[in-house]
Amino acid sequence: MAIHNAADNGFKLIFGNHHLFLDFLKDFIHIDILKDVKPEDIEDVSERFLPLFQDNRDSDTIKRINLKDHPFFVIAILEHESKVNYRSCFKMLQYICLVLDDWEKEADRDKPGSSRLKDFKYPPVLPIVFYDGKDTWTAERNFFDRTHLNTVFEKYIPKFEYELVNLNDFTEEEIKGFGDALSLIVLIDKLKDSGGDSLLKYIPSDYVEKLNLQIPENMRKLLADVILVFLEKSGVSRYEAGNLAAYIEKTEDKGNKGMFEAAIESIIEAREEARRQGIAIGQKQGISLGQEQGREEASRQIAARLKELGSSLETIIQVTGITAEEIEDL
Repeated sequence: MAIHNAADNGFKLIFGNHHLFLDFLKDFIHIDILKDVKPEDIEDVSERFLPLFQDNRDSDTIKRINLKDHPFFVIAILEHESKVNYRSCFKMLQYICLVLDDWEKEADRDKPGSSRLKDFKYPPVLPIVFYDGKDTWTAERNFFDRTHLNTVFEKYIPKFEYELVNLNDFTEEEIKGFGDALSLIVLIDKLKDSGGDSLLKYIPSDYVEKLNLQIPENMRKLLADVILVFLEKSGVSRYEAGNLAAYIEKTEDKGNKGMFEAAIESIIEAREEARRQGIAIGQKQGISLGQEQGREEASRQIAARLKELGSSLETIIQVTGITAEEIEDL
C-alpha cells in the first residue's frame, strides 16, 4: 500500500501501534470510558474499509474497541495538507455508514436475521479528525451544517459531529505535559516548520531523557522510526536524523552526557567532518567532488556509529543510503 508522504508514513506507524493509539485517545479525547480501555482491547479493522476509498486512504484508521459490555468504533482521519479539507464531514459519514453496515452483516452471520429484531442496537462510532496543517481549520464539523435547506429538512439530515484535534490549539508545554511516548512525536510534528537544527534546540534534553526512562523496550524501535520520519520532514538530513533516532532506540549508557545531548553532539561532529572532508578533497579534485565525498564520509561515520549501537543492517542502509557490503567492511 503506497504512502503518500512522510507525515502519513509517520502517523501510519503511530496509529498502527495500539499503545500509541491509546495514548492519542487519552491525551486528546476526554471521554471517561476511554480510561478503561487497554491496548489489548483494540482491534484494527481499517483494511475492511480503506480499499473502498482512493483519497488519502493510507492516512485514515478505523479501530474497534472491544469493551466488556459493548464495543464501539473509532474513525480517525488524518489531515496533513496545507489547506483545510472541507470534505471531511462527508467522508466521515461514508465511513460511519460502512462501519454500521459491516456491523449488521456480522450480527446476521452470527445469528441470521438478528439485525431485523426490535432489540438490535448499533455500536457508537467516535469520529476524529486530526489536523496539523498551517491554516486555520474552518471546515464544518457537523454534516448538518454542510447541507442546503437544512432548516427546512432538519429532521431528515444526519447531525453527527466529528471531534477535531487541531495541533495548532496546543502549546509546546501542554504537549510535553502529556508525559508519554506520543508526546515527543507530536511535539516534533508541531515544531516541524522551525527547520533543521533549530527544531532540535526547541526540545529540552531533560524532557527527552525523562521520556527515555518511561519508554518500554519493545516500543523503542517504532518510536525511533517515527521520529526519523518527522525529523527528515523538518529539514534534518537522513543520516543526522538517523543518528538521533538510534540514540532513542538504544539504552546504553552514554557516559556523563545525556542521550539527547550526545546525539546532538554526534550530529554536529558529523557535519563538521563532512565540511572538513569536503574542503580537503575539494582543494585537490574540485569543490563539487569534495562536497560529495565529504557527504559520503559522513554517512560512513554515521553507519559505523549505528553499527556500534547494534542497529540492524536494514536500518543502517535506510538511514545512510550506503550498501550492505560497505557496512560489513566498517
